[in-house]
Amino acid sequence: MSSAGKHVKEVRKRRGLTQHGLAEASGVSLSIIRKLEQGERETARLETLRKLAVALRVPTMRLSDGPRPEGPREGTEERWGAVRAALEQPPLRLESDDDPPTVEGVRTSLAVEALPLYAAHRFSALAEVLAPMLRDAEALGDSGRRVRVRLLQLAGGAMVHTRQFGAAETALRRALDDAGDRMEGAATVNTMCWLLLRKGSLDTAYDLAVKWADDIEPRISRATPTELSAWGSMLLRVSAAAIRNSQTGQADDALRLARSAAVLLGREHAPESEILRAFGPTTVNLKAAENASVADRPDAVLRLAEGISPRSLKAATSSNRNRYLLDVAHAHARTRQYSEAFGKLEQIREDSPEWLPNQRYARDILAKILKGRRTLTADMRTMADVVGLPL
Repeated sequence: MSSAGKHVKEVRKRRGLTQHGLAEASGVSLSIIRKLEQGERETARLETLRKLAVALRVPTMRLSDGPRPEGPREGTEERWGAVRAALEQPPLRLESDDDPPTVEGVRTSLAVEALPLYAAHRFSALAEVLAPMLRDAEALGDSGRRVRVRLLQLAGGAMVHTRQFGAAETALRRALDDAGDRMEGAATVNTMCWLLLRKGSLDTAYDLAVKWADDIEPRISRATPTELSAWGSMLLRVSAAAIRNSQTGQADDALRLARSAAVLLGREHAPESEILRAFGPTTVNLKAAENASVADRPDAVLRLAEGISPRSLKAATSSNRNRYLLDVAHAHARTRQYSEAFGKLEQIREDSPEWLPNQRYARDILAKILKGRRTLTADMRTMADVVGLPL
């Protein structure tokens, strides 16, 4: 029996529930519960464990046998090999005839080349330009510290997107070591928390986000937009970890505090120290929808979506916008509105064709859509190929 199966069985018996009773209370199929407890399945998806944890009234990680994150898609590691080498190997020595890099040159390359590619989720092109930028930033020494931190933050975010979690941790730890102030540190830790969430390390993500949220909490009466943005963003990480770990009260409290920071800002704000994300009222609304989706409340997701206008959605970062569209697609699929659900997937594919294939969530949504269909259209077959769903 797997550790997860053992934990489920122990807590289920302690609660006086039969396998059938747990299936009814959680919405998880009796077959999955039986296979899990009998050791026929090594583990279950985090979403499944969360449903079981809610029914058993324990944190999700109480049932988990440890995170088992999904790895990168085929060909990803080869494509990013030069970037990983730039992150992990000693800096190259400049030859006598090499033109030395300059801080301004690397900063311009980051702003003009790397950041637009990251924002558009053009990961293949980003992999080609990022390695020489990292090498140049390393060669700058102390004078290039600030731009090097930005590049390492971006590299870490790109590695999380493409599920190269070991390389992401390397980049982010280097960025944190080089951080010049607590706002730079908070921006890096925010991405570290995202990495931990993607890996399924919910307790660690929660503890880290809570610690930093406490450390950077500003005095509201004199808080700057940068301080409010950093604090609010970290609170959203607290909320995201808590809701996934079946800690609904803590998730709601953190989201409420984040909303208060967003109200004070009154708009989406992207401080200089935070190049990967923005924070404001729209972002909080999108994350509220995400929490509702994680909590399996499709009605709440669709109700929240009614109050989010296309205009306000454009102010959000592409990652938050795409995740929100997946949550809405999932809500439509759960309520058997399959055409609407597929339309959201099509919208994401059109806007971010290299982002969608990295989302297991998209495969789950498409599987629900196809299960509710008698026949598959050519577009649906194409989408299955894009997200890696075998037919």
